[in-house]
Amino acid sequence: MLEFNRWHLFKLLAASLCIVGIVSIALIYFFPAPPSTIAIASGLKGGAFDDFAQRYRERLARFHVTLDVRHTASASDNLKPIEDQNSGVDAAFLFSGTTDSKQSPGLMSLGRISYNPIWIFYNGTETLDRLSQLKGKRIGLGSALRVTTQILAANGVDSDNATMLNRVGPAAAKALKDGEVDVIITLGELNTPYIQSLLRDPTVRLMNLTQAEGLARVFPGVNRLVLPQGVVDFEKNIPPSDVSLIGITTAVVVRKSLHSGIVYLLAQTLVEEHSAKGVFQRAGEFPTQTDPEFPMAERAVDFYKNGPPMLNRYLPYWIVPHVLRLFAVLLASGAIIYPVFSFAPRLSQWFVQDRMRKLYRRLRDVDEALQRELNSSQVVGLQTDLENINRAARILPRRHSDLFFDFNQHIESTRTRLASRLADVQRQITKIA
Repeated sequence: MLEFNRWHLFKLLAASLCIVGIVSIALIYFFPAPPSTIAIASGLKGGAFDDFAQRYRERLARFHVTLDVRHTASASDNLKPIEDQNSGVDAAFLFSGTTDSKQSPGLMSLGRISYNPIWIFYNGTETLDRLSQLKGKRIGLGSALRVTTQILAANGVDSDNATMLNRVGPAAAKALKDGEVDVIITLGELNTPYIQSLLRDPTVRLMNLTQAEGLARVFPGVNRLVLPQGVVDFEKNIPPSDVSLIGITTAVVVRKSLHSGIVYLLAQTLVEEHSAKGVFQRAGEFPTQTDPEFPMAERAVDFYKNGPPMLNRYLPYWIVPHVLRLFAVLLASGAIIYPVFSFAPRLSQWFVQDRMRKLYRRLRDVDEALQRELNSSQVVGLQTDLENINRAARILPRRHSDLFFDFNQHIESTRTRLASRLADVQRQITKIA
């Protein structure tokens, strides 16, 4: 009976270990390690977003994560690859107004990272300070500037009274300098090379938009910005006076399926890159913890509010997912094994009690046989059965319990009765002989 108990306990333990193994495999499947390579749509090569992406790449490389920078024709073209499930793009820079959660439900935001001024450069001696003055002009307008077409329309400027030409980034700057267009309207960071070249070119003028405040109040997502006097070059006093501009914000969006570990790394990268003060922003203004167009990634918001999680403060990034998985396996193992071992003593006791009940039935059979007329061989057979019962009881565990003490008393009592009965039978046989 002991072997039976051990075998069942062994099977129970083996089943528990199998369950733990299945749980571990399930954790690996449902909670995979973060990918070592991700891709981001950065827009035009050499543009402001491309510069951001290159700096992101350097920061992520510290954590052994490779950032694949995917260039597109313009920033507005970043939407297509981030929405295409087969593109392999995990993140993208998007201008405000490009899309929202209703149109792109599979995306979430890591926050707004910067203001993007809408620069209006022009040639000529005439001073332009209102958009309505662009009627009759040749306007280089990038395909990314949907918001500017709306603003131009509000000022009565459209393709019927102006020539709209698709010119983006450095190509737009070249078109203006070559006289191909009269005005260009472009988006870009202040330190973008082609923006800097235009600001420093004495033949090119920057529009001081006198209606900037009104436009910012009427059009959602549009902000009034001020380029302070001399901020481009204090020695040469560029610009020579404050310039009113309008601008929009930029969001970094990711797929909702992106691994939370990568979301954490990207959030950390955004803080490192964009939290400092700048010409158009206050220190700590970016990245934002809210986004008017997309739901925020919870892991990013938690990082912005509370900083890095405890494990990330003390362990290398690549170890953290494995430690978390180990904790999950240990927790699952404890949840499975602890009840098993808590139940094992009761299970063992049940096995012993069940075996004792069977031995008691055998002992009762011997007692009942003693009530009948027996010859010596039958009595000897009963003695043999009794000794077999006694041996079976002695190999069971808990042999010093009250249960076994009572059983042994019954064994001894029956053994005495059998010996007495055998002696009586033998005396009768002797008298007869």
